[in-house]
Amino acid sequence: MLCLAGFVSLDCGGKENFTDEIGLPWTPDELRYGDISTISVANETRKQYTTVRHFPADSRKYCYTLDVVSRTRYLLRASFLYGNFDANNVYPKFDIFVGATHWSTIVISDANTIEMRELIFLALSPTVSVCLSNATTGKPFISTLELRQFNGSVYYTYTEEHFYLSVSARINFGADSDAPIRYPDDPFDRIWESDSIKRANYLVDVAAGTRKISTNKSIEVSSDEMPPMKVMQSGVVGTNGSLTYRLNLDGFPGFAWAVTYFAEIEDLAENESRKFRLVLPGHPDISKPVVNIEENAPGKYRLYEPGYTNLSLPFVLSFKFSKTSDSARGPLLNAMEINEYLEKNDGSPDGEVISSVLSHYSSEEWAQEGGDPCLPVPWSWLLCIGGDGSLLSSKNLTGNIPLEITELTGLVELWLDGNMLTGPIPDFTGCMDLKIIHLENNQLTGALPTSLVNLPNLRELYVQNNMLSGTVPSDLLKKVSFLNYSGNDNLRKDSRRKTPLYVIIGSTVGAAVLLLATVISCLFKHKGKNRYYEQNSLVSHPSQSLEPTKSIGPAEAAHCYSFSEIEKSTNNFEKKIGSGGFGVVYYGKLKDGKEIAVKVLTSNSYQGKREFSNEVILLSRIHHRNLVQLLGYCREEGNSMLIYEFMHNGTLKEHLYGNIDWKKRLEIAEDAAKGIEYLHTGCVPAVIHRDLKSSNILLDRQMKAKVSDFGLSKLAVDGASHVSSIVRGTVGYLDPEYYISQQLTDKSDIYSFGVILLELISGQEAISNDSFGANCRNIVQWAKLHIESGDIQGIIDPVLQNKYDLQSMWKIAEIALMCVQPHGHMRPSISEVLKETQDAIAIERGSEGNSDEPRNSVHSSVNMDLVAPESFLSIDDSIAQPTAR
Repeated sequence: MLCLAGFVSLDCGGKENFTDEIGLPWTPDELRYGDISTISVANETRKQYTTVRHFPADSRKYCYTLDVVSRTRYLLRASFLYGNFDANNVYPKFDIFVGATHWSTIVISDANTIEMRELIFLALSPTVSVCLSNATTGKPFISTLELRQFNGSVYYTYTEEHFYLSVSARINFGADSDAPIRYPDDPFDRIWESDSIKRANYLVDVAAGTRKISTNKSIEVSSDEMPPMKVMQSGVVGTNGSLTYRLNLDGFPGFAWAVTYFAEIEDLAENESRKFRLVLPGHPDISKPVVNIEENAPGKYRLYEPGYTNLSLPFVLSFKFSKTSDSARGPLLNAMEINEYLEKNDGSPDGEVISSVLSHYSSEEWAQEGGDPCLPVPWSWLLCIGGDGSLLSSKNLTGNIPLEITELTGLVELWLDGNMLTGPIPDFTGCMDLKIIHLENNQLTGALPTSLVNLPNLRELYVQNNMLSGTVPSDLLKKVSFLNYSGNDNLRKDSRRKTPLYVIIGSTVGAAVLLLATVISCLFKHKGKNRYYEQNSLVSHPSQSLEPTKSIGPAEAAHCYSFSEIEKSTNNFEKKIGSGGFGVVYYGKLKDGKEIAVKVLTSNSYQGKREFSNEVILLSRIHHRNLVQLLGYCREEGNSMLIYEFMHNGTLKEHLYGNIDWKKRLEIAEDAAKGIEYLHTGCVPAVIHRDLKSSNILLDRQMKAKVSDFGLSKLAVDGASHVSSIVRGTVGYLDPEYYISQQLTDKSDIYSFGVILLELISGQEAISNDSFGANCRNIVQWAKLHIESGDIQGIIDPVLQNKYDLQSMWKIAEIALMCVQPHGHMRPSISEVLKETQDAIAIERGSEGNSDEPRNSVHSSVNMDLVAPESFLSIDDSIAQPTAR
């Protein structure tokens, strides 16, 4: 078989060895678990992508273990092509781990697109494991798994023993085609993407005057990261004096290892120079150093590799190279790499010891689960909740009890019963947390060790049906609550001592007592939980009703109006001002002159009554300037009504198709975001609105916005990741992940708010059969096509007439796109959305004060003010300076 030193290429689900079109040898993965499916995807002919290996969507993890050379750096690459292998068209979402470290969440949003992840790491042991687990939707699966060995100091970082480098961007500028450059042009088989590709997470906004250049001459690249010569033989230059790009960075915001690659490949005259600066908004120090390729890489066609080994970067990176005033030529750029620091999880404290235990049983299938013993989920024979427990019951174990077990400092429960173990019981005093030991039904010999008395937490000991002999230590009888040593003919207790009442000799009795205690505990906890929920729930039970003569709750209760009061204040329901699924809304005025809006429930169904009760109780207890105030309710004579403050300017939806300027739209978005932020973060438990839309954002006399309509709102369950819920909401605003999974989270509101932001940008409705072209019915599909290709002008409302700052427009477009990501974990929090909106408003206000600058001039939207994770090493001045790699 053809072999490349340090290269492993696994065809997951494949059945035979083969060599691909670029000369790389592939081998089948040959796992003992998982199923294999064949797929066929249009325009994908590579053999390694015709099969997948997939696994059950259960609580286990499924791991590959690869051999590596310790203290050597590697590139690890995994790829995933769904191809509808299960014929269900349920796009999978699951996690992948390197050992105990969460590497990435794989989210499939297109059956025919390859998802790829790359990681650079320093091997610290003879193997590395890659595990798939935690399926949220669909089944975990994998198409290929590759390992590429580096040499020398390539990708050295001073934190490499504690952090991986997760590859976010590797770009070949000036490429002559869309095809990537990889092996054999790159001896390490890195994949250098062409800058001509426009993808959702790739480059947009190429500056005017950008021109491609190339050469056929050899370039000296033998230093540091050694980019391929073919990559360095092309580049871009800014003929107008600058190079400007925007780039979406997967996995960010975060800390980055960022390097640019330069080589002078143009013929400059003797009196010409090329000097330029990198400009990153928010980083004035970074903008000071001057890049002079000729000075740092003497002679033409030589590599110069400046970079920052610890730099905070946002999700959307706008970067610019600008020539200095004394430079004859504009900036040049050949290639760029950006990797995110991924903090390693050291894993289970007894992981190495457990691996030593497994070495005794390496041929057994149960010993080959791979990965960390406890993370992300325990091996099937381990308990890792509140301490480790070894559940090796009935595994056909032979020989002596492995002494490595006695070195497991975190061991709490040991289950070795039902095997064929022989020899003595070892000294377990190294396992000071041990509470339960099961050694019954083996062939153990010798005495019960007196060292068991030294285990401070030991409570249960089961050694029945062995071949033990001698006397049960009297101190052990005093110590444990449950002891069963029956079935050992030559083992006896001291006849001179009276057996304490708490010593149990029969295993059946002991088990019964344990079971009874467990049942009682569960019943107590269950009852307690119900009481807690009932006392803290804001949502009425179906059997409860709100009578007009009864108060709703404590001091927070809404006022109860009589039907005659409402009839009089509305002049017998004369003026209808709105309607919706709930019912009709009428204008009214109370005796004190306060204007009101009266929402009349038209449905007397169970669902309608529940929504009525929900909104009354909820709005009686939450108060915020950006939430519509509930003044009271009325429920008599078969009528159910909600009485609100009157909002003079109606709904946001009514104004979207009129003449409302960009700054006001931003201020409305800010108001609404503040109201939602209060629901999500200011209420305990948090409130999920569940029906955010432009018609549920109301405007007062001063055009201040308030969120309304809480009939469908849900309370988040404390400590839970989601609320299981029948899907409710409005088409066009409904979170697709919630629709599929019926699992409601606060990120469902974020999706809806993203749609509202797109409405504010475009002035378009959320759903339309005519406005978005033949291929799109909704605003999200339509807007993504334009924004991801850099064509933001294609979605901006013509009513705005260029009276906006393009930077603020881009900022809102980008955060809107993040809000409508297909999966909730990819979306920002409402607090992050609010901050971006406030930044956009600040940009608009700054532009208003700068009459010399065109309103729609291009700005960068980078926000670099990120807080370092506590676990990350602090950035000192020496690290923050650019380094010539």
